[in-house]
Amino acid sequence: MTDCLFCRIVAGEIPADKVHETDTVVAFRDITPRAKVHSLVIPKEHHESLAELATAAPGLVADVFAAAGEVAAKEGVAQTGYRLVSNVGEDGGQEVAHVHVHVLGAQSMGPVGVREQD
Repeated sequence: MTDCLFCRIVAGEIPADKVHETDTVVAFRDITPRAKVHSLVIPKEHHESLAELATAAPGLVADVFAAAGEVAAKEGVAQTGYRLVSNVGEDGGQEVAHVHVHVLGAQSMGPVGVREQD
């Protein structure tokens, strides 16, 4: 897809600070980090969300999560702990419609919870 930011990164049209790459995935540092370590892992094929990817190419889901573990090791957070996040859809906070997993770490992430609505 020519209008997809992450597809353009995969194609080399937009530079990225890559931390890991295989034949099927690429990982790069987020340009607006939310943690001391914040990288994104994306499949090189365009899929809009993790839910869609799981249906279309389940083996690629495994590649994405294996790469996330490699990124955590390379970034020095595998032993102390890290968080993996994949936002799905607008209400879920997904800003780029190309599946991506955030690898966050190098600080205490705290528990995950959902607030009760009024």
